[in-house]
Amino acid sequence: MTPGQRLRQIANVLNLTTPLGLVIAAASDSKVSHGPRGLLIAGDYDWKLPYAGAFTVGNVIIYRAPHGVAGRNEVLLGHEEKHSTQYAYCLGLPFLAAYGLAAGWSMLRAGNPASRNFFERQAGLSAGGYIDTDNRRPGGRPTQQSEADA
Repeated sequence: MTPGQRLRQIANVLNLTTPLGLVIAAASDSKVSHGPRGLLIAGDYDWKLPYAGAFTVGNVIIYRAPHGVAGRNEVLLGHEEKHSTQYAYCLGLPFLAAYGLAAGWSMLRAGNPASRNFFERQAGLSAGGYIDTDNRRPGGRPTQQSEADA
């Protein structure tokens, strides 16, 4: 683990987001294992919300995919790892409010929660399986992939 990854890991424990992610994983009966770069991988998530193939809370990446399969898609893992870093630099729980505002802005501007969402763009829209409907930006061409396919 690099010093930056270790710092992120410590920051997300201290800002309480990794413990929150572990509580969500336990409450949803998701199986947790150690992943690369200080991340924790939780598989078998089956709650209805959030509707995503994977989502991140602190250093915990929670997948709908079965345990053992979860975390194998390196592109999606990299996207979710960037969200883990965003939790750290937003000082933890304020990231949830900031992300909600960014998703709302994107809904107003693009009709979906990702295309104009700063955090999703920074993490890589296509890496997260999102369709980029913002055709005004360079390279903003829609794709055929959805997050469920990632």
